[in-house]
Amino acid sequence: MTNLLLSIDAGTIDWSRAQFALTAIYHWLFVPLTLGLAVIMGIAETIYYKKRTDFWKHTAQFWQRLFGVNFAMGVATGIILEFEFGTNWSNYSWFVGDIFGAPLAVEGIVAFFMESTFVAVMFFGWKKVSAGFHLASTWLTGLGATISAWWILVANAWMQYPVGCTFNPDTMRNEMTSFLEVALSPFAVEKFCHTVISSWIIGAVFVVAVSCWYLVRKRHTQLAVQSIRIAAIVGFVAALGAGATGHKSGQTVAQVQPMKLAAMEALYDGGHEIGLKVIEGIEVPYGLSMMATNTLDGYVPGINDLLDGYVKDDGTVEPSVDEKIERGRKAIQALADYRKAKAEGADEEILNSQLSIINSNMPYFGYGYVKDKADVVPPVWINFWAFRAMVGLGCLFIAFFGLVLVLIFDIPMVSLLVRRLLSAVGLLDERAADRTAPADAMPVWLCWAAVLMVPLAYIASESGWLVAEFGRQPWTIQDMLPTWAAVSDLSAGSVALTFFLFLILFTTMLAVEINILLKQIKKGPQL
Repeated sequence: MTNLLLSIDAGTIDWSRAQFALTAIYHWLFVPLTLGLAVIMGIAETIYYKKRTDFWKHTAQFWQRLFGVNFAMGVATGIILEFEFGTNWSNYSWFVGDIFGAPLAVEGIVAFFMESTFVAVMFFGWKKVSAGFHLASTWLTGLGATISAWWILVANAWMQYPVGCTFNPDTMRNEMTSFLEVALSPFAVEKFCHTVISSWIIGAVFVVAVSCWYLVRKRHTQLAVQSIRIAAIVGFVAALGAGATGHKSGQTVAQVQPMKLAAMEALYDGGHEIGLKVIEGIEVPYGLSMMATNTLDGYVPGINDLLDGYVKDDGTVEPSVDEKIERGRKAIQALADYRKAKAEGADEEILNSQLSIINSNMPYFGYGYVKDKADVVPPVWINFWAFRAMVGLGCLFIAFFGLVLVLIFDIPMVSLLVRRLLSAVGLLDERAADRTAPADAMPVWLCWAAVLMVPLAYIASESGWLVAEFGRQPWTIQDMLPTWAAVSDLSAGSVALTFFLFLILFTTMLAVEINILLKQIKKGPQL
């Protein structure tokens, strides 16, 4: 570990990061739709279980078919993603494999086998098991996928906020001291809630879009209207929930990743009573202080404060990055001296002296690999605009699902008022403004807008991940291990080659999935 900074080619680092980002982005195209459709199909089959009508059975089976296509693609890309930790990031895997591997092992043994088992019953068990057991299998398939997401997000959250571990200088590894602390850290819980709830938005948007396409084509209108009703409720609740959990996550980020928050806001000089920027030049007064501290006058450090050091509100001093770099190098040197002294059979006093230096400076160990303090500043432009894309589109989804709910359900007075307002601005003809039939209450422009919402939902979701991952750069593990010390010692050419191979493979897989989904949608439910 002590010589890693000198032995890794810069091209290897860049191509390894690019390859992992490519795999993660493609993988996340499939996962949220799986989690979102799991809820929709579960609700549809629950209604079938209560009513026992062929219509609801066919509705549930239709959404399950689309779920199955997407589920298979998500599994394939997820397996490749996990293998890349060993192939491209072997130093990382060695340094923290005992901790990081635990949640992934639980995910593979418990969650993946659970969802794989029950997905077979869900697809092939309609005539082989009781209605109650089949309903349970459908919900357990979705639950298994959600539990799988939980353990993966636990692993990711630990990289953002490493807890429940201690460094062992004899093995040169971080070792887990508390599995519960890792699994139930506040960062993990909040990340899981926000990520899964935002995935429900994608599932709901997808279902509304497909159903609206049927309404425009005047096909399967009963399925379309009933599916929109389910998805609009799920989507509206999820959009509100994503806002609430996102606010809570923002507060945690302010506490444990202040540089990420500063990059998200392009905040260079912090202070009290800081506004939340809408765009450059326009801001919500006191907004950032409220988001970060729950108080209007709370102190929020900027990028320069974090680089140069500052005094916190509680009187404690946050060291400058230069100080952290110096202390990190002391930890690295003391570790090398300790291992050399132990190999030479030095007495306990010398070993304990080196251990004391290691332990006192270990919180800044990762900074010892940093050459320039500017390297610890994440890419501000990407974080700033990705955060605004995520939040802005999230607000759009609240308005969209709210409008769909009002129009698809005949809410006394409210629906009539909204329809007349739409008529007044030319978005609904006068005859439709006085109608109450739900199928007629969805104007054509709104149906096409629903289709447009599908790519926007994915842009919002991927933007959230850009903030999460670019925001903690240059750290593979926050403050513990930078990317250039975590990468495998491979040739840049070999990683570049596999990057383009994966690009071709994943693009082909995505094209195949879209083609199959479109064919299934065009085919419609099997009546």
